[in-house]
Amino acid sequence: MERIIYTPPGGPPQGPGPSPEIYRIMGEENIFRMLLDFYKELERSEIRRLFPPDMEESSKKSAAFFVGLLGGPPIYMQRYGSPRMRARHLPFEIDDHARQIWLACFDRVLENAEFKYRFPSQHLPGFRNFLTSF
Repeated sequence: MERIIYTPPGGPPQGPGPSPEIYRIMGEENIFRMLLDFYKELERSEIRRLFPPDMEESSKKSAAFFVGLLGGPPIYMQRYGSPRMRARHLPFEIDDHARQIWLACFDRVLENAEFKYRFPSQHLPGFRNFLTSF
């Protein structure tokens, strides 16, 4: 059977990314902590099989990406090269169910993010919308 590559409704993400003010308020350390907590959620999820054995190392790689995405320095590019998100995810069979689990894990991490990570509350709705289209 031929594999069908999942594309989110509306196609790949388009439009502006999250506000760069997020990085200025949170800082790199809080972004890394947030992504570590996110990967702990993923580790307990039914999509755990889609991730490498070392979830802590994976969280650091994702955090490097999110630092740049949220307005910080391009440390992902410096360490790993171009993100090429679609190409990096093609080997994995990601469907809408897996996508919903991924989003639910992020939703749990974003609960009280203003206090846990100094995430600016005025930017949480926009960030959540970005994740949904991501």
